[in-house]
Amino acid sequence: MPSEHKSFTLDSSILQHQSHILPQFIWPDDEKPCAEVPPRLDVPPIDVGGFLSGEPEAVSDAIRLVDKACRKHGFFLVVNHGIDMKLIEAAHHCASFFFEMPIDEKERALRKPGDYRGYASGFTNRFSSKLPWKETLSFQCSADRHHHSNTVEKYFHDVLGEHYTAFGRVYHKYCEAMNSLSLTIMELLGLSLGVGKSYYRDYFEGNDSIMRLNYYPPCQKPELVLGTGPHCDPTSLTILHQDNVDGLQVFVDEKWYSIAPNLQAFVINIGNTFTALTNGIYKGSLHRAVVNRAIPRKSLAFFLCPRMDQIVSPPKELACKGNPRIYPDFTWKAFLEFTQKHYRSDMQTLEAFVNWLQQNNSSNGIKVDE
Repeated sequence: MPSEHKSFTLDSSILQHQSHILPQFIWPDDEKPCAEVPPRLDVPPIDVGGFLSGEPEAVSDAIRLVDKACRKHGFFLVVNHGIDMKLIEAAHHCASFFFEMPIDEKERALRKPGDYRGYASGFTNRFSSKLPWKETLSFQCSADRHHHSNTVEKYFHDVLGEHYTAFGRVYHKYCEAMNSLSLTIMELLGLSLGVGKSYYRDYFEGNDSIMRLNYYPPCQKPELVLGTGPHCDPTSLTILHQDNVDGLQVFVDEKWYSIAPNLQAFVINIGNTFTALTNGIYKGSLHRAVVNRAIPRKSLAFFLCPRMDQIVSPPKELACKGNPRIYPDFTWKAFLEFTQKHYRSDMQTLEAFVNWLQQNNSSNGIKVDE
């Protein structure tokens, strides 16, 4: 649970050059990064173009590879995805431009307590220890047909001003591309789970997702800090595009592995909400990010989420006598509020949320203590 503490401003443009690391950023010895670079994880590349072609062998290969990966660790790559590299490059360029702005400019979008949207630097306004060595900018990207056409553009215009209009256009297009790709991946996951091509795609039509820009500045003592601590994403599916700097690591078979950067691919990982939607069959992936002494690292993360009021419940085919229900029904709104107001996401987030729901049992299951 977040504790009471005095907030302070982290200016990474200054801290990245200092050899003295503030104690709030130093992680416990048993959680510090590995002294040696972990081995590479063999992550299967899924040929999206081949899957969409409908060619039987390509479809069969994609189903087999994704099912094996999601049952074991929840990570895979998608290649031949058809998304314009110029759009991806533009999204990275805008992120670089934003994070290189003076701290006062970035803090115009400062995240408010309890809200997932906005700018955060080390989460200094929320936590008092084990702070992540990173900056983020998060915003809503709804696929609701009634208002998704200007949600992203309106955010940049209203929060950061007219001179960020071009940013809004870039991220509007990027979010549209991510939404389309995520629905294709949901078709593949539906087939791999045996519930049909359209089940999860239909479920996530009109989703209420989150886009996040990540910036990990250099650190003079990277062995003491983490860019992001070990956690499973509470969301449903993460579509991550990394730059060419190492940093993403995943925990498999009691050991940390690194995920090699690949500019032509997206890294996909299963989140807690989708774990619940599969009745625990597909695993939320435990991962973290490390930093280095010399080079900043950037990534673009699209978090696929259901509509806020949508009930998270597995299809009946995945909850039967041989595989009884593991998690109770809940809404994404309840889970999101839990992670923003009551709990710091880690490797036990979903289990902690279920316990919290049971302790705060009410008629709608979303009681939140303000």
